[in-house]
Amino acid sequence: MKRTSSLPRLLLIVVILLFTASMSAAQEDAPPADIVNDEGGAQVITGTLSYTNTLFTAGVAQPIIITEDQAGFVDRDKYFLMPPQSQTLAQITSDFYESPVNYSLTLPIEPQGSFRDVDNDAEAEQGVQVFAIAYWSNTFGDPFLEERDLYGGGWSTAYASTRIDPDPSSEGEVVGGKYVIYATDDTQGFPSGFGADGLLFTEDDPIVTVPQGYTVVDLDTEPFTFDRSAAPVIDLIEGDASALQDFSTMSYTDAFDAMIELFRTRYAFTEYKELDWDALKAEWRPRFEQAEADGDSLEYRRALRDFLWQIPDGHVSGPFIREDLIDAAIGGIGLSTRETDDGRFIATLIVPDQPAEQAGIKRGAEIVSINGVPMSDWVDQTTTWTGPFSTPHHQRLEQLRFATRFPFGDDVTVEYINPGQSTTDSATMTAVQELDSLFVGAADNLTGFELPVEYELLPSGYGYVTIYSFSDNDLLTIQLWERMIQTLNDQGVPGLIIDMRVNGGGSGFLADQMAAYFFDEPLETGGSGVYDESLGDFFFDTRSISRFYPPPENLRYHGNIAVIVSPTCLSACEFFSYDMTLEDRAAIVGHYPTGGLGGGVQDFAMPEGEFVRFTIAREVDAEGNIHIEGRGVAPTVRVPVTVETLIDAEDALLDAAVNYLDEQSS
Repeated sequence: MKRTSSLPRLLLIVVILLFTASMSAAQEDAPPADIVNDEGGAQVITGTLSYTNTLFTAGVAQPIIITEDQAGFVDRDKYFLMPPQSQTLAQITSDFYESPVNYSLTLPIEPQGSFRDVDNDAEAEQGVQVFAIAYWSNTFGDPFLEERDLYGGGWSTAYASTRIDPDPSSEGEVVGGKYVIYATDDTQGFPSGFGADGLLFTEDDPIVTVPQGYTVVDLDTEPFTFDRSAAPVIDLIEGDASALQDFSTMSYTDAFDAMIELFRTRYAFTEYKELDWDALKAEWRPRFEQAEADGDSLEYRRALRDFLWQIPDGHVSGPFIREDLIDAAIGGIGLSTRETDDGRFIATLIVPDQPAEQAGIKRGAEIVSINGVPMSDWVDQTTTWTGPFSTPHHQRLEQLRFATRFPFGDDVTVEYINPGQSTTDSATMTAVQELDSLFVGAADNLTGFELPVEYELLPSGYGYVTIYSFSDNDLLTIQLWERMIQTLNDQGVPGLIIDMRVNGGGSGFLADQMAAYFFDEPLETGGSGVYDESLGDFFFDTRSISRFYPPPENLRYHGNIAVIVSPTCLSACEFFSYDMTLEDRAAIVGHYPTGGLGGGVQDFAMPEGEFVRFTIAREVDAEGNIHIEGRGVAPTVRVPVTVETLIDAEDALLDAAVNYLDEQSS
């Protein structure tokens, strides 16, 4: 037998002893944490999730509360993907759609999070696992969060057990709240305070050693409190940036002043739209003062509505005063019109057995004047009840819709030229209660029975899908979408028509990720900037960059695509449509551009139970240019507005989409 030397073994023992001694010396420098409620560490965590944001539950079908691996924040890695095995799911024990929401989370004996050495002693050690308790919504794949559910990664900045610096330029710095940490032994260190720089997990943090197992760390005390309760209570924090701003208890004028200041600082497009908030305040404040002096809530609501109509942004909304609409526009004559490219006004709908038909007006007639006013001037002076609008073309179409609405019982004189005639006729009729001519072709004509995604195979052999909303049940939306993609691929369908003409928007992220099913690369689609009070300007965090996260390869569709749009394709619908223009992936087919609503929104509360929505996020393309707000997504295949496309064709835009796909396959 070969004899081996004992020298290497002795050297190894010496190295181990020296390492142990140095580690012990380092730990001697870090005192043990002062423990409260020493019951051996957390086993079951309970708490509440409270929310005030009016958009919080929109589209949510599978809400989850989890242990959120905070290695991303420790590393300041905005794209850290928390491993699925680190995500322990809580039980939601009350109605999620009614705040507050209760939850209960049973911790695993040994969690599977990411270890991080955070004791700053220059020695490489295992470290601890750091978790926040956080709310998420699961949409894609299995019940655990993947890259798409995580918006590309990072850590929660709202609705979590941690509190985040509200200034966007802080880029999500944790400034308070509670962590749940786990250590495999009692030699690991953890910060007991933020240190002189006010930041966590940096070199100047004071360090203490923590016990083996779970410990809840309260970051809102100085020094931090280390709690070893068996059943701690941890409530989730909404955060100032997400919470509803509430002016509802103020007087009318004070609420108006607060609203002006909010618009002045946080409205996303002040310069772009050349808005003068001081001038608007001076012009409109007297109406609020008068309503307050008179104690007149209706006049206050009218003042609020009329003020908001001065902001040319389709995302801005406020009071809907039903009685005013009824007084002004409940009546109709069974006639609706559209304007052609050459400036004529054509009767596109004549409702059977209503005054226009009874007076002899035919479908396709040119409407010359109403009540002696030339039709173009009549439309110009028409008040719409669906504003404000981001684009002139959208406003014009809505004015056309309301141009043939009248107070019930009013006499209306119409000059017209019927098809095939060259002379002008005139008819006087009385407005009756009819709504068909108001709702024809409008987004508000949906029945409510539509699924968010509906699809079929056309006689042409092309697929045809209508996306009605990006704010419906998001889980159902994706399930329907993926089922369609699978069917298209399984049956070898060569082309797809996506109809976006009646889609009011919703989640921009969902819209982006649904477009990603037609791409193979994780493209950047744009960014989003919000006002930062500390900077006094809008800040564009790299974390706000929108990206495609393509699905698995078998769920991607590579056929030719045509997207049909209209001005009632709004907001997230426009982001989807814009996405499809990248790399010339699809043709955009339409008479007009989309509605031009290019920003993220938030609501605030005003007196008399009113809520106002306004744009707080400035959306830009990958080059930093405002690309949708005020302009919309323009057709690449523009279908002219003529008598032929309005009257003769059953659906001129669908025909144009089919023709485009035919050309691509020939």
